[in-house]
Amino acid sequence: MKAHGTVLDTNVIVAAMRSKRGASNRLLGLFARGKLQAHISVPLVLEYESVLRRQAKTLGLSQSEVSEFVNFICRGGKKQDIHFMWRPTLKDPNDDMILELAVASGADLVTFNVRDFLGAERFGVRVFEPGTYLKRMEERL
Repeated sequence: MKAHGTVLDTNVIVAAMRSKRGASNRLLGLFARGKLQAHISVPLVLEYESVLRRQAKTLGLSQSEVSEFVNFICRGGKKQDIHFMWRPTLKDPNDDMILELAVASGADLVTFNVRDFLGAERFGVRVFEPGTYLKRMEERL
């Protein structure tokens, strides 16, 4: 089965690192097995790294483990160039880069902050919480 294209918001990555039993961690497992294609961009990977480094101690990660994880995402993620900026679109300007990545890649967006992405549907982007998205993926597998 073809891997499904997805943009994972940073809060999903952090949640995956916090709990090995949650939907976010299971989505990362699907990514690791090639069943979920994570679309990435330079700004998003830099955000992943920055947030994980700041929260490393709380997450029980060493700085080298953060580097290993970011490298893992970079190796397996589908790098997407973004040629158009749709700013300002969202309430939080920091979320615009995530929406732009989803638009450019034609991928679904997975976040815990679904309400922060109101208006994404205008660009054909579907936004899901991790648990809902995981159920949809499992139905297809």
